[in-house]
Amino acid sequence: MRTGSQPLNEPAVGTVSTTTTYTRWIQLGLGLICMMSISSPQYVWTMMTQPLAAKLGVALPELQVTFSLVLILQNFSSPVQGRLIDRFGPRLMISIGTLTVGLSWVLASLAQSVMMLYLTYGVLGGIGMGSVYVGVVGLMMRWFPDRRAFAAGVAAAGYGMGAIVTTFPIAWSLQTRGIDATLWIFGILFGVVGVAAALGLRLPPPELEAAPPRAVEHSMGRHLSPSQVLKTPIFWLLFLMMAMMSTSGLMVTSQLATFAADFGVTRVLVFGMAAVPLALTIDRFANGLTRPLFGWVSDRIGRENTMCMAFAFEGVAMALWLLTRENAVLFVLLSGVVFLGWGEIYSLFPSTLTDTFGTDHAIENYGWLYLSTTAGAIFGGPVAALVHQRTGSWMPVFGTAITLDLSTALLAVWVLKPMRKRFLTGQPR
Repeated sequence: MRTGSQPLNEPAVGTVSTTTTYTRWIQLGLGLICMMSISSPQYVWTMMTQPLAAKLGVALPELQVTFSLVLILQNFSSPVQGRLIDRFGPRLMISIGTLTVGLSWVLASLAQSVMMLYLTYGVLGGIGMGSVYVGVVGLMMRWFPDRRAFAAGVAAAGYGMGAIVTTFPIAWSLQTRGIDATLWIFGILFGVVGVAAALGLRLPPPELEAAPPRAVEHSMGRHLSPSQVLKTPIFWLLFLMMAMMSTSGLMVTSQLATFAADFGVTRVLVFGMAAVPLALTIDRFANGLTRPLFGWVSDRIGRENTMCMAFAFEGVAMALWLLTRENAVLFVLLSGVVFLGWGEIYSLFPSTLTDTFGTDHAIENYGWLYLSTTAGAIFGGPVAALVHQRTGSWMPVFGTAITLDLSTALLAVWVLKPMRKRFLTGQPR
């Protein structure tokens, strides 16, 4: 554990060489490529379902277990992956992760049963994605101690927007070559590109972490291990808040196509295009843009202040979305605004965690915090659908999501901000 302290919100003493400054932007670019190489398994899955169902002769609900396995394994493997990355280094583990994701598609092309698809596309792919995601985000925060949230946001944006590059080529390949050829061709492509980028990654020099330029906040010389972090009330508050925001966002965004049909806008053209595909395209851009955008803002006005602003912004956007639900143009535009207020959780929470507990175990610590998004996968998807089924209305779902947004915004400034200030300055509780 390192020693020494730095006053809160005061720049560190020291300079960083021009070479190091140039190198860290290259590192950010390589991390962005790694994230883009693993984004397609989640974001283009919807295009795979029909050809896979036809090939394997299974019903859609049985096939969708594959997608659930991807998300579950990605989340639950994160703490273990973070520990391995801290022990063996990001270059090796992220290289293995990107290779594993590519291999999962190649092996899935050979699957002749749904169980084989579960093991390849689902289990193998989810584990590989978890390694790359927590590894790249954690590493970029170490390279950019003065712009942690921005760097984490750029990395996370690569995951959120990366599939935009591959969506149309994969759709064309599915039509012309079929599912098997598409899986192995793009699996090889993802593996080669991802590994090539990962092999260029490395840890930052000690000078950068010891004397970060224009740093917003520091962890007062504390560099806590997961066993120490998990004993602090701050970690569990962050865990709760991230779970609340993950749930609120997924409660609505995962049901977009369904309630679009209920609101009567599915077959309406907006700007000459079908409303739902247009909304999904805008949402993907907004979901990627918001991560570095609000990260950049938080590097300047503070993490908790930005959280309050962004989370309340999403709550208001959801309320307006609900009130104007029968207007197709506003439905499309406000869906993008909702995503703009939600995706930033993947830059604000990891940067706040690292600000608080230091960089030595940043990757493993984030792996534990990332588990909180599992709540969103459970409550935001199936539970929200069940509430709608039981009540016959989307009002309770929207009402719950808006309440979670506004509550988390208040927690950020009323509870988290004073609690972190006491912790970072060593004041008694």
